[in-house]
Amino acid sequence: MMMRDQIESKLSAAFEPAYLEVVDESYRHNVPAGSESHFKVVLVSDRFSGERFLTRHRMIYSTLAEELAGSVHALALHTYTIKEWEGLQDTVLASPPCRGAGTIA
Repeated sequence: MMMRDQIESKLSAAFEPAYLEVVDESYRHNVPAGSESHFKVVLVSDRFSGERFLTRHRMIYSTLAEELAGSVHALALHTYTIKEWEGLQDTVLASPPCRGAGTIA
């Protein structure tokens, strides 16, 4: 199973999202082709209601602990409740550029 699919499956099971997008952004970083090491996650779930962003991120890190201990190096997380998500679909922030981006020698 591809890492993107594995992440998507685990997050779907844990958060029952109204919207979930997992994007492999490894190509934007200084890693070999096919690394599957850098991902952006946009996750909309009412499981986040009443939770601060730090807590939301910790919930995701806990769910993906195995992947983060292995090949996944970075997650750009965009977490919203359904109410927060209303009207934001077209304004999700791009992930920041990688400080070590470039080609591998």
